[in-house]
Amino acid sequence: MLAAMLISLGVVFLAELGDKSQLITLTYALRHRWWVVLGGVSIAAFAIHGISVTVGHFLGLTLPARPIAAVAGVAFLGFAVWTWRERYNSASGETTVREPRFVLFAVVSSVLLAELGDKTMLATVALASHHGWLGVWLGATAGMVLADAVAIAAGTVLHRRLPAHLLHSAAGLLFGVFGLWMLLDEALGWRPVAVVSIVGLVLLASSGELRRALRQRSGQVAGDDSVTR
Repeated sequence: MLAAMLISLGVVFLAELGDKSQLITLTYALRHRWWVVLGGVSIAAFAIHGISVTVGHFLGLTLPARPIAAVAGVAFLGFAVWTWRERYNSASGETTVREPRFVLFAVVSSVLLAELGDKTMLATVALASHHGWLGVWLGATAGMVLADAVAIAAGTVLHRRLPAHLLHSAAGLLFGVFGLWMLLDEALGWRPVAVVSIVGLVLLASSGELRRALRQRSGQVAGDDSVTR
């Protein structure tokens, strides 16, 4: 059991580095309390690797990757809209307080959707078919939580150093990129369309932030001129 646990921990930890679920965790950590995000990741990791172990060790089945990717893509586009809506509400002076349980649900659901059919889940399925299921389950869960804890630490540091409007914009952009890629490339197989759409989204978001910065700068200059007079 110990060997299976250590092998699974190492494999999943390395597989998670730079993976989309780690980036999603970073996205949430930019805007929410670290302990809520870590709790959501832990629940999602325990659940997703429980599913993986069941599939690999007990059932020997494969999951339908394209339908799962389609559902996940639509969900992430919804998360992007929700995040951008929060950003514009805060810019217009409307403030909404998100309760921890709401954020926890969002983290759990988005990480679960990102991991279904992902390489980390497939690695856990393969490990569970050759090693003890309990060791694989515990090791894979620990490996994913450790990898995502690195992202949470980075997000917490950025949260303290960057302005709120920029964090909201970055989070919405990341969710949009994930959604477009999963829907257009992983679900439909339209990689060129996915690349063009993502580039267009990045350019659109960047131009919006640039216009906002220019308006803010011109407003500050006008205010300084009025004070000088």
